[in-house]
Amino acid sequence: MRAVSGGEVAGVLVAVFWAILVSFLAVALARLAQTLRATTKLVADVTDQAVPLLADASATVRSAQTQLERVDAIATDVQEVTSNASALSTTVASTFGGPLVKVAAFGYGVRRALGARGGDGPAGKPRRAVIVGRTIPTARRTKRKKD
Repeated sequence: MRAVSGGEVAGVLVAVFWAILVSFLAVALARLAQTLRATTKLVADVTDQAVPLLADASATVRSAQTQLERVDAIATDVQEVTSNASALSTTVASTFGGPLVKVAAFGYGVRRALGARGGDGPAGKPRRAVIVGRTIPTARRTKRKKD
């Protein structure tokens, strides 16, 4: 048998070390390839699902824009109606307000005159004073009749 030299032993050790290193690198590369395949599949699936979602979102945004345009038109119409109602209210108040106040004042004066002449009140009933939801009987009033 032949004796193995130190250089040969060192060469065998280096060869074994390199074989183990290459094996670990091969396993790591195989797992990396598997991860890249899974990632590629995931990206493809997300793309397949995202495209219809983006189309739906785009359609929803278009629909919302249409509805906003309609609401804007309605708001413009409401503003116009409000200004017309304000103008009409001002016209009615200026046209009928003065005469109606005069008629109401005249009616009040007539009622007061008839009430003072006709006794205590309508149909001979004594009148009652009302204070914030409470009625004060006639006897407590300070009004005196002359005999």
